[in-house]
Amino acid sequence: MSDAGIHKSAVLLFSLGQNEAIEVFKYLGPKEVQKLSLAMSAISNLSYDEIDATVTQFREECAARASIGASDEYLKNVLTEALGADKAANLLDKITQGNDHSGIESLKWMDPNSAADLIRNEHPQIISTILVHLEPDLSSAILQHFPERLRNEVLIRTATLEGVQPTALKELNEVLTQLLSGSDRIKKSAAGGIAMTAEILNFMGGNVEASALNYIREYDPELAQRIQDKMFVFENLIDIDDRSIQTILREVQTDSLVIALKGTSNELKDKIFRNMSQRAAEMLRDDLESRGPVKLSEVEAEQKEILKVVRKLADEGQVVLGGKGGDEGIVE
Repeated sequence: MSDAGIHKSAVLLFSLGQNEAIEVFKYLGPKEVQKLSLAMSAISNLSYDEIDATVTQFREECAARASIGASDEYLKNVLTEALGADKAANLLDKITQGNDHSGIESLKWMDPNSAADLIRNEHPQIISTILVHLEPDLSSAILQHFPERLRNEVLIRTATLEGVQPTALKELNEVLTQLLSGSDRIKKSAAGGIAMTAEILNFMGGNVEASALNYIREYDPELAQRIQDKMFVFENLIDIDDRSIQTILREVQTDSLVIALKGTSNELKDKIFRNMSQRAAEMLRDDLESRGPVKLSEVEAEQKEILKVVRKLADEGQVVLGGKGGDEGIVE
């Protein structure tokens, strides 16, 4: 969801009232709760016109959607036919888990530091198995609270993890109080591997990412290369087609883009400028020139936020990615 969409959702929740807002929050995941909470805390002095416009838009969009429901049996049959029995069972398990916050699910609601403290003394293989069931950005944040050696050991095991057997999940239930319900219906949980490791590394800062890749390269050069080939970093935007770039730019705030472009190649900047209107490109150039030196950590943070948008659009099929695989300082 874009920043504008999050803001409108926050306005809508305010307009619903406390009891109704509570009911809505019950159906949201950790990320949605965090984003909406931040947006709601930032809102002050809402005008009647803004509330009215938001509620009207919501009502119109609801009216435009068909009110068609599917029975559990119908959904099971469709998914099984489309995906096969194993994948369908796995997906249905995730759907029917609902708001169960036990076990690994509970880690999604914890801050990364607390989650890291909870699992840091487990065997690297167990930590890896836990992290592959979390979102890559949360797994990345947790790993950055580990000592370097442990972090790198976990990443190697994540990259070489080809799946999780139900018996392993049951053992994790004992470690973290019930991991997944109904997991013995599936042959193997599709988790871990090269792609997951690349996703986790994509959310890490330059120094940590480089250290981890170097460690993995010493362990297995071919494995490190396969991971790097799957990684997508900000500079790889240059490999994306113009239409996809235009789609991405519509979802990105100008202030975020200005900071993210600091220190990038002129070739990438030119590609961005070419895919904007002449007036917008001129304004962006002016903003880049007028903005003073920026900490590299701030640049990386904004680039990661934009990359989240890019990956979301890619998952939705709105953009097509190219592919590839940074120190604290000042970027002029």
